[in-house]
Amino acid sequence: MINNFIAFISAVIISFIMTPPARKLAIKVGALDVPKSPRKIHNKPIPYFGGLAIYISIMACMFVYMPHTETSLHVMAGATIIVLTGIVDDMYDLPAKVKLLMQIVAALVAIKGGVQIHFITNPLSDTGMSYLLSWLSYPLTLFWIVGITNTINLIDGLDGLASGVASIAATTLLFTASKMGYDFIVMQCAIIAGASLGFLPFNFNPAKIFMGDAGALLLGYMLAVTSVMGMVKSVAAVALAVPVFALGLPIFDTTFAIIRRFINKKPIMEADKEHLHHKLMKSGLNQRQTVLIMYFISMMLGIVSITIADTEPLVGIIVATIVVVIVFYFAKVGGLFKEKEQ
Repeated sequence: MINNFIAFISAVIISFIMTPPARKLAIKVGALDVPKSPRKIHNKPIPYFGGLAIYISIMACMFVYMPHTETSLHVMAGATIIVLTGIVDDMYDLPAKVKLLMQIVAALVAIKGGVQIHFITNPLSDTGMSYLLSWLSYPLTLFWIVGITNTINLIDGLDGLASGVASIAATTLLFTASKMGYDFIVMQCAIIAGASLGFLPFNFNPAKIFMGDAGALLLGYMLAVTSVMGMVKSVAAVALAVPVFALGLPIFDTTFAIIRRFINKKPIMEADKEHLHHKLMKSGLNQRQTVLIMYFISMMLGIVSITIADTEPLVGIIVATIVVVIVFYFAKVGGLFKEKEQ
């Protein structure tokens, strides 16, 4: 456990130290988020490249503290592809199709290294019977990695929101992995959480720097591959539910956005200002209050994840079902499925 704590502290320190130079570099090369769109909440240019500091922290700590297995090396290679794509996008605004293609490439690199969902378990079976996915393993893992990679990016709309939520999600996965004795995953989660927290002081409102796509996509990618490795090692019937709730806030928010746009006959990929954090701010809350509420929701879903991981399969399914029903009820009441008011 002491090694995990040292890795966590190291990640915090490296990320904290590297963020100011990353900010200066962004200003020097003109990588700035200029508030031209009405979706932008800030009113002055903010430098990007916070993701570069997070990347350096994660890569340095993985290289020093984690074994250089084929899997870890492939994960690091995929992360590098993600960050390079994000940096170019932060500077030149890449087409969405190009970004998606590069995310698929990064996911395939991780899959080649052994990051795969190999089986599903029948939660109603007394014996915990598992079914080998065979060739379905590849598209299912690809869908999960690319999907989670983008969910963190989609909630990166307020100062400190994505980095804080990513840190909470990583901490949740850390606790569940620790309960199951998965030291490799605990270490990786500690590094992700530390790198996110080290960046947060510069990103919390009022933000001095943004992580940009480089950071949001990187954190999403790292959480995606880490959660898959947890699913691979687990034979629990609720193995899939654990990371779903650990990453609950971005997953549910993205799901609501897709449903909302489908119901209102809008393009699925079309951006809007109807996400949960937008709704909270429209209710009169400021950025800090909204972000803190989002942190709280993320932590509550994290507790659900830890609870599910530590219960009998049937109890876990009942708890998960009740929580999902409650979440969708409040989403409907809160207007998350409604079309933007004219």
